[in-house]
Amino acid sequence: MVLKIRLARFGKRNAPFYNIVVAQARTARNSKPLEVLGTYDPIPKPPPTGEGKAIKDIKLDTSRAKYWLGVGAQPSDPAWRLLSM
Repeated sequence: MVLKIRLARFGKRNAPFYNIVVAQARTARNSKPLEVLGTYDPIPKPPPTGEGKAIKDIKLDTSRAKYWLGVGAQPSDPAWRLLSM
C-alpha cells in the first residue's frame, strides 16, 4: 500500500482551498483520505494589523506529518513545498 501526502482541492471556482491529506496513491484526488493533516489557503489575506505583506494561511499538524513520513508516505511536489516551510 503506497501512501501519498497530497493536496485535496475544495472551495469555489477562483477561490481554491486545500486540505493536506494522507491517501493511498491510486485513489482519486478528492476521495476519502486516511487522515487530514492540515489546511492551506493560497489566496493572500491582508495582515490583521493592516501593515506589511499579505499572508497565505497554512495550518499543519507537524507531529502527524512527521509520523506519516516516518512510516513511508511520499509527499507530492506541492505538499513537499508546504512541509518544508
